[in-house]
Amino acid sequence: MKQLESLDHIPEEHMEQIKAIAKMCHEVHRAYTAVMRDPLKHWHELEQQDKDAVIEHVAFLILNVEAEAKAWHDAWVAKMIVAGWKYGPKRSIKSKTHEHLKPFHHLPEKQQVKDALFHSVVKQAIHAG
Repeated sequence: MKQLESLDHIPEEHMEQIKAIAKMCHEVHRAYTAVMRDPLKHWHELEQQDKDAVIEHVAFLILNVEAEAKAWHDAWVAKMIVAGWKYGPKRSIKSKTHEHLKPFHHLPEKQQVKDALFHSVVKQAIHAG
């Protein structure tokens, strides 16, 4: 499985398309979470670091197009653990704890669906483009 160290490794000629897919994925995710009564900000309201995280997610899935939906979660967990984060019942930047730092199959169903939906949007965008 190909890892993505940073966005600096993405060729500039592909960045606009990846950003467009990332925006689309975020807005689909936002619509899904709105139905779950857990609203997210619109793409244009996100901090750049949050946009970059979505772009990185899209780039990872493009590089690993045959991977299952859980592949990104597994890579994200590894990255977070290396950065010193651990599982905690609530997300805390101060304590470096996150409620999703556990195996994919232990995530709440709505989180698994969100990841599968994100993965599906990226795959469809790749095949459409």
